[in-house]
Amino acid sequence: MDVTEILQFADQLVFNKKGKHLDDLQKTVITGVYEGKIYETIAEECHRSESRVRSVGRKLWKILSESLGEDINKYNFCWTIERVINNYQVVNFGDSNINYCQNNSKEFSEKQEENIADTFDHNLTLAPHIIKLYNRETELEKLNNWILNQNIRLISVLGLSGIGKTTLVKKFVDLNLEQFEVIIWRSLNFPKSLDLLINNLLNVGVGKQEEKATLDDKLEQLFGILNNKKYLIILDDVQNIFIRGQLAGQYQPEYQDYQNFFTRIIETDHQIHVILISQEKCKEMECLDEELYPVKCLELLGLDNVEILSNMGLKDEDSWLNLINLYEGNPFYIQTIANSIKNIFDGYVSEFLAETELIITKDMQTHLQLLFNRLSPLEQQIVLKFSNSEQPLSREELKTSLELSSTDLINSLQSLQQRYLVTKIKEDKILFKLSPVFREYVKNCCKDCS
Repeated sequence: MDVTEILQFADQLVFNKKGKHLDDLQKTVITGVYEGKIYETIAEECHRSESRVRSVGRKLWKILSESLGEDINKYNFCWTIERVINNYQVVNFGDSNINYCQNNSKEFSEKQEENIADTFDHNLTLAPHIIKLYNRETELEKLNNWILNQNIRLISVLGLSGIGKTTLVKKFVDLNLEQFEVIIWRSLNFPKSLDLLINNLLNVGVGKQEEKATLDDKLEQLFGILNNKKYLIILDDVQNIFIRGQLAGQYQPEYQDYQNFFTRIIETDHQIHVILISQEKCKEMECLDEELYPVKCLELLGLDNVEILSNMGLKDEDSWLNLINLYEGNPFYIQTIANSIKNIFDGYVSEFLAETELIITKDMQTHLQLLFNRLSPLEQQIVLKFSNSEQPLSREELKTSLELSSTDLINSLQSLQQRYLVTKIKEDKILFKLSPVFREYVKNCCKDCS
């Protein structure tokens, strides 16, 4: 099936719905999406603004969704349209048009369902159910492009706890179910050894396998299987295989084999894609030479769209963006603080913002305590120093006041950046800033640690 047939089918659907044929920009958008291009690239190639291309795309997907009675979007457009066309019969050829009618054959439908059941094995029991994803279209486009177009084998989705990493990845999975023959979602919240994980992977999608004696043999067996089917494996809460109380990304001894597994995914030729979801970055999650190794990191920042507050029962909509910025656009922080605003301030955001201090709810304190406990002793010293300053600090200020060696300071600052607690600011000189919410927590709840 080629793009011409896709265009002809889409044109007929649009004409039946709107009485108009596809215009040139609509055809360009469909062709670009079919070729795996992101909106930004399509806009550059047709010399239109990205916002215009996005608007045309949204309207197209809406028309096609209404015409076909199912949700069509940029991410599932290609395989959905191809599937639908395969379920339609060609009934008439004109000079330049193809006309379709739906194939209602019960035998055809039953056969198609059997083929789907035989083809796909999606093990998503441990994956969360996602109702709504706010303002992450750009991030979804990146995942879509990296995995489906660039064939990137190892992708890390990283960011501060509560920022929406798991939600984003699950949404990507929901939109691309039919792109993978086998999808496996596993959480490392209570991690198991790599040996047990590989045993589990070997028995999903291919039936129970003869158990090999050693981990190396099992890995050979697994990668042999992965050459025959297109796999997507998601490992969530990867930070739990790292050592608590040391610098970020250091493997616990019993989980050291995961490092070799991740490295092998990068270096071996296969059809597997692995997404790692983590609050901490390790060296396998980044690559200095992307031309040599198929590795990508997607680092999530906070949201800046008031839509996230639209169904939370809050008032004073003109103050919503200030509330979002105050809590760094972190969905977890915003959800918990919204509940407090409803309970204590009757939903009036402006009254809440009139408070003279940054409020840290009990749920947030529990959440932030876990983050603090993961830090090394030197990292804890540094964040305590940050908490006593209203302004960002330079490396020299931290080194002098804490009497740290350059090695200890540089390694600790880098680790705090890899935990998404400290950001670098480039002004006349390089400064470092602690997350405002975490700073307030440390200032008020960790005084006894100094």
